[in-house]
Amino acid sequence: MENIRIGTLVNGFDALRIIPQIKQYGFESYSLTFSHIEENVDLKEMATQLKGILQDTDAVISSVCVYSNPLSRDIGLRQQAIRSWEMLIEHAHHFGTDIVAGFTGRIEDETIDGCIPLFKEVFDPLASLAKDKNVRLAFENCEMGGNWERGNHNIAHTPDAWELIFEALPYEHVGLQWEPCHQMVKLIDPIAQLKTWLPKIFHLHGKDATVDWDIIKKHGINGPHKFAWDRTPGFGDTNWTTIISILRQHHYKGTIDIEGWHDPVYRDDWEMTGQVHALNYLKQCRGGRYIPNPK
Repeated sequence: MENIRIGTLVNGFDALRIIPQIKQYGFESYSLTFSHIEENVDLKEMATQLKGILQDTDAVISSVCVYSNPLSRDIGLRQQAIRSWEMLIEHAHHFGTDIVAGFTGRIEDETIDGCIPLFKEVFDPLASLAKDKNVRLAFENCEMGGNWERGNHNIAHTPDAWELIFEALPYEHVGLQWEPCHQMVKLIDPIAQLKTWLPKIFHLHGKDATVDWDIIKKHGINGPHKFAWDRTPGFGDTNWTTIISILRQHHYKGTIDIEGWHDPVYRDDWEMTGQVHALNYLKQCRGGRYIPNPK
């Protein structure tokens, strides 16, 4: 059984500075994140330097990601975002990964179903390019403060939206970048959802949540009181042993990369303390150290 790597997210433009400082802690993969990519960025050279940094480890680059808005009403921003997707698709193999992930984008304050025609127009060519390059596309499922009726940056944050998205792009190499947190803050059971959608899940973010049911029972979910918090794995409500067991039962071959910088407790000077705790916690949830059977 192939092991599921546990890693972390790193800002792509900071990766050459950050990864040499944190690789000692035992991260097994790194997901590189970008807001957008300018034409003059040499991704091939970046990949070459990262390979040199990681050559004394067994770690890999699990995915390269862009979180911008390729459906923006601003044509300049839209074109910049689309070009960023194209550049990552074209250069993913230099990083040793076949996953390019990011936001679908959203027409600002348009309904999700109202965005689907433009989504198909933008991503059909990107999906074709990805197929030519043997790349899989994975859409992140963060709502970015939006709902069905209005929002910004992303439409791929509810199962009903996923149905529309995969109807528009019915391709095996188009799927999801998933995490339990985004479900829990909408009071969706992430375990049930994982079981249903796992064939379309290509990459996992290691991010959890804590839901305060006392606040919900007293104040509901539409008042001024916050009822859910993003958490680093190991500090939230999710049973990650169950998640990893489901992944293994369905032969998931991707990674779980910790999405830090959200936890309300383990933050600022305690950020890396929380992330390394999450790293060790998730390794334990997958069964701890591998022990070979006796012969």
